[in-house]
Amino acid sequence: MSFIDDDRPQKKIAHEIGGDLSAVSVDELRSRIELLKAEIVRIEAEVASKTSTRSAAESLFRS
Repeated sequence: MSFIDDDRPQKKIAHEIGGDLSAVSVDELRSRIELLKAEIVRIEAEVASKTSTRSAAESLFRS
């Protein structure tokens, strides 16, 4: 039997805006950058979706 429990949940990568980065490794910093880039893409897609929906609603009511 192994002392390492491989079924344990992995630590979720999170980033706190403005947090201390001095103790974070370069690999972890790169991971955080990728995480934040993906989040920016997700947020921009949501903004585009909401803008499109709003424009469609406004054009409907103007007719």
